[in-house]
Amino acid sequence: MASSANVIIELRGVGKAFAKRSGEPLPVLEGVDILLHEGEILGLLGRSGSGKSTLLRIAGGLIPPSAGEVIYRGAALHGPAEGIAVVFQTFALFPWLTVLENVETGLDALGLPHEQARRRAQQAIDLIGLDGFQSAYPRELSGGMRQRVGFARAIAIEPDVLLMDEPFSALDVLTAETLRTDFLDLWGEHRLLTKSVLMVTHNIEEAVLMCDRLLILSSNPARIAAEIPVPLPRPRSQLDEEFGDIVDNVYSVLTARTVASIGAFKQTHGGLLQPLPRASVNRMNGLIELLAAPPYNGRAELEALASSLTFEINDLFPIAEGLHILEFAELKDGALKLTAAGHVFADCGTDERKRLFREHLLRFVPLTAHICRVLQERRGGRAPRNRFEVELEDHLNRRDAERTLRAATAWGRYAELFGYDDKTRSFSTMSQGE
Repeated sequence: MASSANVIIELRGVGKAFAKRSGEPLPVLEGVDILLHEGEILGLLGRSGSGKSTLLRIAGGLIPPSAGEVIYRGAALHGPAEGIAVVFQTFALFPWLTVLENVETGLDALGLPHEQARRRAQQAIDLIGLDGFQSAYPRELSGGMRQRVGFARAIAIEPDVLLMDEPFSALDVLTAETLRTDFLDLWGEHRLLTKSVLMVTHNIEEAVLMCDRLLILSSNPARIAAEIPVPLPRPRSQLDEEFGDIVDNVYSVLTARTVASIGAFKQTHGGLLQPLPRASVNRMNGLIELLAAPPYNGRAELEALASSLTFEINDLFPIAEGLHILEFAELKDGALKLTAAGHVFADCGTDERKRLFREHLLRFVPLTAHICRVLQERRGGRAPRNRFEVELEDHLNRRDAERTLRAATAWGRYAELFGYDDKTRSFSTMSQGE
């Protein structure tokens, strides 16, 4: 670990809470301590919705923490600071401005003379590989080139710290690989004046490829669950054994945290408020079939599954988590293993699968059983969606509540436990249809 003398940004006991419908605070971050040192790329990994992007914005002074403080260059940070730049997931370009003019907008806050600002913008454009496109408009550029404009705009201000929020996730695989490699070349050759990088990513291989340290976030609320060093020399190869060992370790930590989170929610409120993942029934069915067949024969490392399906953790983990919650599979030590019920499910026909899914849904997802009870108790067998939204939002943030109710709705409809009418936004007993 580097010494505290070269710390650029420090987060001390940072917390963030948003208001529930009732007005009470709902914490999404709690007690987060981070040191970002000069000369390092630090990665933030965690489940979707765990608060990574919120944490990144707090580190950059874009939103204030509810608790704790951010120290930048030895002083408390209150609002955006000179010397910190952000590259967002989306391109965030002004369509009516040229490439050069878009890059120059990043320099407006510095109050530089026009000629100096233009010179720095041009240098950033050349450095990031966009020379010749200064007069082009965003509509004329590919997605990869538009993201290069975002990078150029950020590095034009010559920041000490570059914050990157999933900067390659909106790009296709080949374009992302090219831009990632170009950035690492600039970093390794010290052609960037940037001293440190803090990045959010959902791609585990990308994180191990780029970062010197990884911080794994838990969720509800987010805390630092683990720190994993990446002591590999650059350039790194995904084929190296040491690289694979670190990737395996990350998967193991993430699965352990996911299982612990599921277990914790089962112990509170009878599991009624268990956040449900964004996992369609079709995808869960497909993954069960894939696991049951050779070469997996009921068990597969998540890394192997992600590679086979070309999925990132944000794609694979919700499906695996759904199967774990429904007890068709078990997440453990970075692997997913079918349970006995999972094997039976794989061998069943459509009607038998529905019956088995319905049994597991009522047994292991209390929210769906709760919806059924409310419908049975109500005259007419109907209940508005809002009735359950309010209940969930008393304990979950709005996004988690919405995702959870959407999943419960889809799973319950597949299992023919209840109907749902999107026009009236209401649930009904199956006898009334949808």
